[in-house]
Amino acid sequence: MDHDHTIEPKTFVAIELSKRSWVIGVARPDRDKPSIYRLTGGDTSGLVARLRRTSDAKDMVLCFEAGHDGFWLARFLQAEGYDVRVLDPASLQVNRRARRVKTDRIDALAMLRALAAVYRGERHVCAQVRVLTVEEEDARRSHRERDRLIHERTAHVNRIKGLLFAQGIRDVEPRLRRTRIDFNELRTAEGLPIPPRLRAELEREYARLVMVEDQLRLVEKERDTADAQSPAVEQKRLDLCRLQGIGGAASAILAREIFARSFSSRRHLASYLGLTPSAYDSGTVTKCQGISKAGNSWARRILIEIAWLWLKYQPHTTLARWYIQRTQGQGARIRRIMLIALARKLAIALWRYVETGALPEGARLSAKAT
Repeated sequence: MDHDHTIEPKTFVAIELSKRSWVIGVARPDRDKPSIYRLTGGDTSGLVARLRRTSDAKDMVLCFEAGHDGFWLARFLQAEGYDVRVLDPASLQVNRRARRVKTDRIDALAMLRALAAVYRGERHVCAQVRVLTVEEEDARRSHRERDRLIHERTAHVNRIKGLLFAQGIRDVEPRLRRTRIDFNELRTAEGLPIPPRLRAELEREYARLVMVEDQLRLVEKERDTADAQSPAVEQKRLDLCRLQGIGGAASAILAREIFARSFSSRRHLASYLGLTPSAYDSGTVTKCQGISKAGNSWARRILIEIAWLWLKYQPHTTLARWYIQRTQGQGARIRRIMLIALARKLAIALWRYVETGALPEGARLSAKAT
């Protein structure tokens, strides 16, 4: 730990962000009570003016919670020369009473206390979020938009099938048809044409489905380009694509959501993914509460999907055999629990692969890679 942090006095600034207003809490080393100021939301010039009237940039440490504002404010303040910390709001300690008082002022003061503790080196007070660059944020957009489009496509397909099923029309799969569905030719179970208003609704729903399909193709093509990604991360994505069972979407999420950052250890990696067990040991009660589910939810979901695919496409690997051995004769619940453990082990194996080039033991490359 840097001992200067415990000696050199600093001015701590916490910013509580909302759409309408920004509440700024300032704790100066020469004053007992923090000062509170209010600004209009988004007033960066007013914020910088207030900070300059408070102290020099080198004598200040700023923080705010990660939220809808993203990282643009942190990058803006860092460009102005300020030391900025982005705090994970879920990790901040709160009053456990059933009805706790919550105001922007109280939140700002709580962040000031957490920031002072973090600066002193108390690592477990709250978690900090790494500030992404503009390029890192932009590289994540394609696979995240694709996920939303897939959910939207599923909703349109189910709506069309549901409307037709209510008329006794079965076995119509909108996604499997190579030609456009002609709703004028369909007949209900009573032998009648589809009513005009229903036909119009189906046409509109089908048009939205076609539009989503077109956008999905564009987004998937955009995802596989490296125009907004660093060459090192792009190489990791290509390396992951070489493995059987890991496709374009999975490799993009793994490379850009997980392996774009560095990890000090496998525990650090598992903690970031939220795949570490949460122990409960109090009094006479000792149990495991399951995985923490902290960190990156996009990465956690795709790793669990990859774990299922790994068992199908890489059954001869050491990891797959380990899972099969542990789950032999077990019920569905135990298999699901062990799949989480497999996902955690697989994440560590893939991390080593993209960093060192060492293939997971027994893993095969895809036919295209060879």
